[in-house]
Amino acid sequence: MRQARSMDAHLTIVAATSLEARAVRRALPGATVFETGIALARRREGWGDTVVSCGLAGALRGDLPTGTVLVPVEVVRPDGTRVRCADDLVAAYVAAARSLGFEPVCDPMLTSAGIVRGAERAVWARRGCAGVDMETGLLHASRLAAVRVVLDTPERELHADWLHPARALLDPRNWPEARWLARDAPRCARRAAEVVAAARH
Repeated sequence: MRQARSMDAHLTIVAATSLEARAVRRALPGATVFETGIALARRREGWGDTVVSCGLAGALRGDLPTGTVLVPVEVVRPDGTRVRCADDLVAAYVAAARSLGFEPVCDPMLTSAGIVRGAERAVWARRGCAGVDMETGLLHASRLAAVRVVLDTPERELHADWLHPARALLDPRNWPEARWLARDAPRCARRAAEVVAAARH
């Protein structure tokens, strides 16, 4: 198929956490996958020309439930500048998502310096953004794309403690949220990885 031929042989896939990276490696054995840490804490350069950010995201709008596939046409960087995602990659991932039975949302995505909560979600939704992550807008490549799947939503938010998961688990107040994350985060990470994999076949 035409979309599959657009997938670069030197594609680099960036995943923030070990959960997201494992999902990609299982779906795409042999792929070049970098586990970068949240907000690229462990790696910030050396990606290559074609880079795809794959993993979890937060929804900024109430009409995007957990499990929604995001394939943004544009990413808003933390400094407010915008980067256009590669049209051919976006088209390939949209087609891949649909082939798996998911209708992707292609509105712009925000990359934030922190977990977006409360009224801040609505502010960015009014500015046209559908979702938020903490990595994609920090990447610099000739061809960039993102495949993200919604985990947290305006109705079910993540506590800011989860920027440091090991520390968050020490607080019993976070344990109910931890049970929800243990159930839904792996499922959403797998979905994102499956969409990327479907575009390679």
